[in-house]
Amino acid sequence: MMSQAQLDSILRRHGYSDANLLGILQDIQDRENWLPRNALENVATRLDVPITRIYRLATFFRSLSLEPRGKHVCVVCIGTTCHVRGAPKLVDRIELEMGIKAGETTKDMLFTLETVGCVGACAMGPLVVIDKKYHGNMTMDGLTRLVKGIKGTPVTAEEEE
Repeated sequence: MMSQAQLDSILRRHGYSDANLLGILQDIQDRENWLPRNALENVATRLDVPITRIYRLATFFRSLSLEPRGKHVCVVCIGTTCHVRGAPKLVDRIELEMGIKAGETTKDMLFTLETVGCVGACAMGPLVVIDKKYHGNMTMDGLTRLVKGIKGTPVTAEEEE
């Protein structure tokens, strides 16, 4: 849970200005990996802005989350280029490997799977972004290695090739 001192530090960095509300929310999410209700209420009080304004921003931008997310966040681009290059199969593989559906988090809070319409890196498609690191031209084997690495499962010799 975010302390008052941590929130003050974020607000101070943004000049205690409601004009910087989006940046404030991004910083809170970077710290907490989601936007806890108590933090949002605290921001509303401290900046004297309606909580509805904060929730409008938080729900408008898909990159912001009002639900707890896993330690590792995996985003699969399913835009047109990535789609035709096999992104749906990558999503299926992750769902199978992690036992969750897109938009869900594993029970152990280790992994969250999200999909987006486009990340703007079509030349790298199909593209998987894990913990903000881009993995382009993703293959099924490459994805299995990444997921196993997150799960701490050893990669077999066959998967190394």
